[in-house]
Amino acid sequence: MLLRVRVTLPDRPGALGQVARTLGVAGADIVQVVVLERLGGRAVDDFTVVWPGATRVERLLAGLAAIPGVQVDGVWKAIGAPVAGGHDAELLAQVAANPMDGLATLVDAVPGLLAADWAAAAVVPADWAARNGSGGGTGPGVVYASWRAPSPLHLPEVTPLRARPMVEPGGARYAVAPFGRAGLVLVVARSDDDDLPAAAFHITEVDRIAQLVRAAAVILGDRLDSVGTPAAVNPV
Repeated sequence: MLLRVRVTLPDRPGALGQVARTLGVAGADIVQVVVLERLGGRAVDDFTVVWPGATRVERLLAGLAAIPGVQVDGVWKAIGAPVAGGHDAELLAQVAANPMDGLATLVDAVPGLLAADWAAAAVVPADWAARNGSGGGTGPGVVYASWRAPSPLHLPEVTPLRARPMVEPGGARYAVAPFGRAGLVLVVARSDDDDLPAAAFHITEVDRIAQLVRAAAVILGDRLDSVGTPAAVNPV
């Protein structure tokens, strides 16, 4: 199976190689490494690895924990092959080529780009925060959801509308980004699976989602204003 492993490690020569060797000894085949952050003598790296399904992940975690200065921030299943930033332009080209299905194209593609479980586009009423606090009114309405989205779909408190990561008490991790039109917001989610602790969305991931959403909003323009009555859609 394909796993994403996020580690915080000392930003010094040899540290990355030590983590890579440890992953290899544990049985992981590294297919991609992405540096998310380098700051204050520390780095945050994402490793995408092929992991033998019959081997317990605890072996991998134990090996990483034995490296001085290394912290495991999350291990979770990745869907599909790893992708990099170059795929963002290709996705936006697909949105522009078929604007009628542009929103659905974006929602379906984002989980694969960010190693997330699912994504959904929802319309958030302008006064939802006030009404929600008093227990009145309805919450966000789902316009379109990717195929792995749960049903019924629970959405986090997504107001005020600004791009940011979120972690709920139950452990679900979200990234939210507004389109800036018609109260539409993109929600991307990760959750723990089979005792694998997923990592929260890093700020660089949130920024990437926000850039995609802003670009899609420019491409789709007025089409987003006529999304229509929200109705959950989970393609098979």
